[in-house]
Amino acid sequence: MSWYYTAKPTIFPAENFNPSADAAALRKAMKGFGTDEQAIIDILCKRSNWQRQVISEAFTKELGRDLIKDLKSELGGKFEDVILGLMLPPVNYLCKQLHKAMAGMGTNERALIEILCSQNNEQMHHISRVYEEMYDRPLAEHVCTETSGDFRRLLTLIITGTRDAPGSVDPDLAVQQAKQLYEAGEGKWGTDESVFSKILAHSSFDQLEYVFEEYK
Repeated sequence: MSWYYTAKPTIFPAENFNPSADAAALRKAMKGFGTDEQAIIDILCKRSNWQRQVISEAFTKELGRDLIKDLKSELGGKFEDVILGLMLPPVNYLCKQLHKAMAGMGTNERALIEILCSQNNEQMHHISRVYEEMYDRPLAEHVCTETSGDFRRLLTLIITGTRDAPGSVDPDLAVQQAKQLYEAGEGKWGTDESVFSKILAHSSFDQLEYVFEEYK
């Protein structure tokens, strides 16, 4: 009855993987007049993320060119966005989307929730470290400047890694927590957001699964 996101890959490593051949084929697809977009799709969309990183390294080492720069110069629109997204390691892609959600006027709070609230502590620490490497700014500090109130408090708790370890479950406590959530929300006038933040940001996903089941 898992309600939270778990990764289910739809692209698997290609068999008989040859990064040199793939790099050469990509160069051919972008060389000269026009671009063979189908060839790019056939290669990059049928390789695992790790294999795409190896292809990029081979492209630079053997052809003396930057694959990302070549793709940017040859592609455009949504197709470019998808291909460049595929070329990023997963954690870098998440960091890029977090930065995009907070760039310019307004904040894409839905994107912040979708990314930050689905990570365990280990994943969150990794994202925070890579985010600061990419943008020379702590993720928690950036989020604090773009959010406010109880929403900011909740995200800050999540980013700082206060969630219990995966597998931490206490069914009896789940009954109490479900009651606390009800009494802090539906069971009273107004809402005590601090109770929601404490339970939602600190409990493991496995514990929350029990809590939500009890809440029903």
